[in-house]
Amino acid sequence: MNKSVLREQIIARLQSELATQTAAAHLARDEAISEESKPENKYDTHSIEASYLAEGQARLAAEIQDNIAFYQSLPLPEFQPDDTIAIGAIVETESNGRTASYFLGPRAGGLEISSDHRTVLVLTPQSPLGRLLLGRRAGDVVSLPGRSATVRHRVARVQ
Repeated sequence: MNKSVLREQIIARLQSELATQTAAAHLARDEAISEESKPENKYDTHSIEASYLAEGQARLAAEIQDNIAFYQSLPLPEFQPDDTIAIGAIVETESNGRTASYFLGPRAGGLEISSDHRTVLVLTPQSPLGRLLLGRRAGDVVSLPGRSATVRHRVARVQ
């Protein structure tokens, strides 16, 4: 899997989210300052609620911008089979007969990117599985508590 292409797909997804979030923040701001939103009495909090919403959406947009900057400057090291897992690694695990692919990134965990006919999930070191994988090598096994049982993930490949 080409990491540069994967990074560009992550950035494109984040830019799409940024555009959506920015538009939502502008709509909420316009609602907060609209003439129709002026309070009719002391109990009318519509404009205050809209301003809180706009502020939260603006913060989220700023966070997404930060995520984009992190990925644009992220070095993409090449890992050898016996190297330990670190930020920038693509990790394949096997668990219960299934293979999963992960990209260990600095932020934006939870994004799913389809590339080279497979789905890659972005993990961060703050996530439970990301925290367990950091510093491991191909062949190592990590155990993650699940809903009904502990799930064992064997690191099949690091690139």
